[in-house]
Order: sequence, then structure tokens, then C-alpha cells
Amino acid sequence: MQLRTKTLLLIGGWLVAITALHSYLNVNWAAVLNDYQPIEKRKIIVAYLPVTCQLTCPVTDYISKYSTSGEEFLPRMFQGFPEMKEALISNRVQAAFIVAPMALALKAQGVPIKVVYLGHRYGSAVVVRKDGPIKTFADMRGKTIAIPSRFSDERLLLFRAMKVWGIQPSEIKMLEMAPPDVSGALAAHAIDAFVMGEPFPSQAEIAGYGRVLFQAREYWPDYMSCILVVRQDLIDRRPDIVQVLVDGIARSGLWLDKSKPHREMASDFVGRFYYNQKPGLLRWALTKPLDRVVYSPLAPRKADFDLVRDMMIGTGVLNKKLDFSEYVDTRFSDKASIETPWRYEAATGTAQ
Repeated sequence: MQLRTKTLLLIGGWLVAITALHSYLNVNWAAVLNDYQPIEKRKIIVAYLPVTCQLTCPVTDYISKYSTSGEEFLPRMFQGFPEMKEALISNRVQAAFIVAPMALALKAQGVPIKVVYLGHRYGSAVVVRKDGPIKTFADMRGKTIAIPSRFSDERLLLFRAMKVWGIQPSEIKMLEMAPPDVSGALAAHAIDAFVMGEPFPSQAEIAGYGRVLFQAREYWPDYMSCILVVRQDLIDRRPDIVQVLVDGIARSGLWLDKSKPHREMASDFVGRFYYNQKPGLLRWALTKPLDRVVYSPLAPRKADFDLVRDMMIGTGVLNKKLDFSEYVDTRFSDKASIETPWRYEAATGTAQ
């Protein structure tokens, strides 16, 4: 065999080996094969962002793999709400953790979804540069602040603060930005502040260039942001699967709130295997203090959503007074109320 032929064969074999290794390490084969299953046997795909407001999604996925029933759904991470919204509309994902105002806006536009559970309470904050001129919210006049979406609770939080301080909306520039980008933008002086869910406030704090101006609960008691929505066709066709999903999320919330070690454990496996974030960052966001974000109880309440709806109408992002029953299905949270925390510890390797 000629040297040229041998060389070509070696190169070809090397390329095949590298391609196979790449496919093994980076392709989610469970998701690929799931598409070829009959509809009634497919695992549902749940969209999430790398924020602590949606931590129960990866926690449920991770712990359920150690249970007798196995993995309950297929999680898919996104970097921003616009992409997540389009995936939900097009049925590329069947459930998603999105901000509450976006859920109401989508429902008002005719998108067939229902809210079935909350993702958290608290956990959002306004962050400014540590060495900057903003000392109180009154100093926000004329400044630029990043928000995750015009359909977000964080935007509504700013309006509540503006009302207290007598600031007009025209006096502050709000800029939509993907959550993972805000800390870098603040450090680069591209923005003056941001309002976002954890762990991005913690990220700016740890790096030394950010300072929390205020936590959401200071202006909005019982603050909620991210909620779990499910497509109506899945609810109609497979309500049992939706119940399994909500039960798992509820159990994860109870597990996270049970102890500091559980939060530290979640920081480790979520940071490494899901969010691609340093576990120390998540540990800071979840434990300094422990109630910086809370994950129970998370059943949807009419008063909370009526408040969000009315604020949306008042700030010009909703033109229809939706009734609670039109966009929330409480059957699943009602049944999940009897659930108990996951029985899972890292040393056991099993979950119940």
C-alpha cells in the first residue's frame, strides 16, 4: 500500500474517531431518540434558563434519575426568553419556565398554554455598580437599566419602585438583555444597572463591581417571577404526565428548602452538569442568606396573578383583562400539595 493511501486512511480513521467521540460526548441521544417514539410514549421537553428562579427544573431532572421511575422529562436550556417563547409556540418544547407576564401575554395572543406551578418566590434584585453614582433609587433618573424582557416581573418591579420614588417611566431607559449577559455589561459600563434573577446579582457581587441596591421583596412582598407553563394539548392528552412533572417540581422545592446542605449539593450538580456555572456562585446565591430565593409553597394564587395582570394593563403591555381560570390550571398544584421532599442524599445514590 502506498504511503499516500496509508496517510489518507489514517486521516480518515482519525476524523471518524473524533466525530464519534464528539457525538458521544455532546449529542443528547435521549432527546434525539425521543423524537422517534410514539407520541403517547415520548418524554416531554421542558425549557429553562440558567437562573435560580428555575432551579427546580434541573434539580428534578438530576434527582429523578436516581429514583425507581427514572428520568421524568427532558430538560433543554435556553439563554433568553424570546427563543424559549418561540420554542413553546412551535411545540419544540411542551413545557417551560417563563416569567409570569409573558405567560399572560401569550395567552392573550391566543397561545394555548396554562400555568400549572410557580418556579420560586423572591430571588430578583436591582444591581448597580459598586463604585458608581447610584446610591438610592432616586439616582436612577437618566440611567439605563437592563431587564430580562418587557414581559417580565422585573420590569413591573421597577414600576413599583418608580411609584414610591415619584419617578416617571420616561426618566429611566429600560434595555432588554439576556440574563447571562447583564453582569458583563455592568462591568463594561454598557449599562448603569440591571434587575434580574439570581445568580447574576450574586455574580456581580462576588466579582466586586456590583452592589445590590434592593431585593425584590422590599417593594413587592410575596414577589414571584418565573412560573411553569404547559401546552394545553399536552394537558388534554396526557394529564398524568403533567401531574408527574408538577409533583417532581414540588418535591424538589421542598427538598431545596429543607436544609442548607441540600442547597449546597444542588449548587454543585446544577452548576457543573446543567448551568455551566461555578458551583461557588450558585452556593452564594442560594445560601447568603438562605431565604434569598425560596421554593415552597408554590401553588399559583389568584391574588398574585391578578396583581401581575393589573400592573401589566397599567404599564401598557396587556390590553385584555384575563380571568385567572383562563390561564391557570390549579388541578395539578392541588394534587401536588400532598407531596413530600425527595429523599435523596449524595452518598446514597438512590432517590425516593
